[in-house]
Parts: sequence; C-alpha cells; structure tokens
Amino acid sequence: MTEATMAVQTYGRKKTATAVAHCKRGKGLIKINGSPIHLVEPEILRFKVYEPILLLGQDRFANVDIRVRVKGGGHTSQVYAIRQAIAKAIVAFYQKYVDEAQKKEIKDILIHYDRSLLVADPRRCEPKKFGGPGARAR
Repeated sequence: MTEATMAVQTYGRKKTATAVAHCKRGKGLIKINGSPIHLVEPEILRFKVYEPILLLGQDRFANVDIRVRVKGGGHTSQVYAIRQAIAKAIVAFYQKYVDEAQKKEIKDILIHYDRSLLVADPRRCEPKKFGGPGARAR
C-alpha cells in the first residue's frame, strides 16, 4: 500500500462540539485547527488533550500525523471532543494498518482510564417548557 492511502478519519463529539481527526503515516505531528497541540486554549484543559498521548506513550504517536478540525460548542466541550477524536483516530489507524493485538491493547488502556475517550457522551441540553422558568422547574 502506498503511503498516500494510509489514512483514517474519525470524529469526537461533546454536546454541540464536533472534532474531526485525519490520521495518516507521518513523523509525529499533531495539529488542532492548524496550530500545534501545545498551543491549545484554555491552558488549564491542555492536559486533557494530552491524555491519550501520555497514556499510550509518545512512541505510538511517533509514526503518525494527526490533524484535527474542531467547531461548535464552547472551549471545554471542544477540548473533550478533540481528545476523543485523537484517541479514536489512533485506535482506528492501528486497527486498519498495524495489527489487531496492538489495537486491543491501546483500546483497553484508554477504556480503563476513561471510557469517554472512545465513547461519546449522549447527554444533551433539555429544552425549556412553557409555564416555568426552566426545563423542569415549575
């Protein structure tokens, strides 16, 4: 297989934020909306984006480039969508182009740490009803 075709595309979601990750063979580059991963704002949530990399080790990311586009939602939701997209991208890449045993090992590490790294949170904001100030209050 040629290097140009060795790519996977995954997405991560949190509330209304959606992050799409393009993962291909490369030299360890991770960019979010065109800027490097170490410039993610807000600074407090930067380690949330680093979690998949810290859990799996830098060596697993050394031979892949990941480019993430994120839109919608607020800062916190975007950070959670980004980390989910990165985690799902590395799992999908290892499943498709490396081997099943390593993919299972990666998946087990991620699920054991935090299930939301691979599984989307289904909770959504409940709409307000008439006759009260909020969705449930009367």
